[in-house]
Amino acid sequence: MSTFIDIITEKCPVCGKGHVFAKKGNPLLFQMPKMETNCTVCGHKFEREPGYFFGSMFVSYAIAVAEMIAVFVIMQFFTTDFATLVTTIAILSVLFSTFNFRKSRMLWIYMFDGGKRSL
Repeated sequence: MSTFIDIITEKCPVCGKGHVFAKKGNPLLFQMPKMETNCTVCGHKFEREPGYFFGSMFVSYAIAVAEMIAVFVIMQFFTTDFATLVTTIAILSVLFSTFNFRKSRMLWIYMFDGGKRSL
């Protein structure tokens, strides 16, 4: 359960104390999240090599598709208008973009760097 909480709160996979992201980002202000280069507590380097987070794009895609399917199913109870349905899904996918970015990178880090706590 601790790993799940660390992913949700965006903590370092090694020490579990430092934050991975310096800025959360805001899709309404066109600001992307800003990652720390190293953990501020233990010094662990988050991006091990160039292109390390390439695979997190696929994780982000899977999260976005799951969100869109959930919104589609829920919206079926409220409207039958296709244009309203597509507009709602589009708006929510833009609003969730920074959330998906951060969580996909956290899942990617924990898949390949998680469980190495030595402190």
